[in-house]
Amino acid sequence: MSAIPARERLMSVVIGPHLSEKGATNGRQVVFKVRRDSTKAEICRAVEMLFEVKVDAVQVVNVEGKAKRFGRTPGRRQDWKKAYVCLAEGSEINLLGAE
Repeated sequence: MSAIPARERLMSVVIGPHLSEKGATNGRQVVFKVRRDSTKAEICRAVEMLFEVKVDAVQVVNVEGKAKRFGRTPGRRQDWKKAYVCLAEGSEINLLGAE
């Protein structure tokens, strides 16, 4: 496996930040929405590559989509994966752009 496809794969692992009250309580912990087929190791390498920080640990949660109704038709939202990334001491990711 060459380096270019692996780098492109890592670029697509992190979909975006997931901002919530639970994720905002701890300064060293950041929550991301990630691809459903990604692993903890891929998430760790992707965050380290994208944000140039050191990652201590990654916890992953599979979130089931809610059952909803669209008019009279019952439906279901898509399942997704959430990653709690614990950063090393001294590392910080500023997602809100505040100083």
